[in-house]
Amino acid sequence: MQNFPRNALLGLLIGDALGVPAEFRSRSELKAGPVSGLTGYGTHHQPPGTWSDDGALALCLAEALCAGFDLAAIARRFTDWLYRGHWTPHGEVFDVGIGTRQAIARLEAGVQPDLAGGTGEWSNGNGSLMRILPLLFYLRDKPEPERFELTRQVSALTHAHVRSVLACFYYLEFARLVCTGLDKYAAYRETNLLSQNRLATTAAAQPETAEFARLVQGDLPALGENAIRADGYVIHTLEASLWCVLTSGSYREAVLKAVNLGEDTDTTGAVTGGLAGLVFGLDSVPAEWIRQIARIDEVEALIRVFGRRYAG
Repeated sequence: MQNFPRNALLGLLIGDALGVPAEFRSRSELKAGPVSGLTGYGTHHQPPGTWSDDGALALCLAEALCAGFDLAAIARRFTDWLYRGHWTPHGEVFDVGIGTRQAIARLEAGVQPDLAGGTGEWSNGNGSLMRILPLLFYLRDKPEPERFELTRQVSALTHAHVRSVLACFYYLEFARLVCTGLDKYAAYRETNLLSQNRLATTAAAQPETAEFARLVQGDLPALGENAIRADGYVIHTLEASLWCVLTSGSYREAVLKAVNLGEDTDTTGAVTGGLAGLVFGLDSVPAEWIRQIARIDEVEALIRVFGRRYAG
């Protein structure tokens, strides 16, 4: 039986850690010297197995959800991370997006949690997509309108524009369908139908149809690598991660493909890694990759508590 919570969370952290040393490197650079395993002391001068803000905020979300859903409690974990080093791999924050930092500053100042995130069209970086996956296990058995609303609230802690919310919704719906037993292609088709309906029936979402068109039309797996972008824009990260999973045959293949796309390598690795853990499991992950993950004993302890809460 699949251990979906562990596969998702550990899958995300490994993908993140694979990408941290290569962040901002171009695709052409990585073609010449591709990432093939966990390394360190690259872009951010961190030891092997170090996760970034992606993994830290995902762990904060998972930890808060261990006690049930409380948006204020999630917000407190986020501010504890940025200002007090909570769930950092080595005691300090070394990488955080501008939008995420600004939103968490508003949370620290006492702004209502679901009003803290940026609302402008330019506030559509991948900072909520990168850490949304633990929410899957709280909302997966709820009706679709409630799943969307919960996704909106958790995304809006840092990214409140409807485009970011829809991207998180798409990602969680794909993950949810995989957990029901659908294969990745069937999950992709069904997610497209669900997302098309959400785009059509939500007034604020309707203008976003063009942004999601390439994804929901169902042709993503047929695209070549040159058509896939891996920068920090939420739609590009979502497309890149789905493409890596849909065109790969194992967790290892998917996450290495993701990281070697270049640019925002830690986030593409993390977002891909969470999905790939659910789709493929972690059997293809070398044991030394898991052993090298920072604070692995504490991570595994959190995963056990989280898994007990959301087993099934």
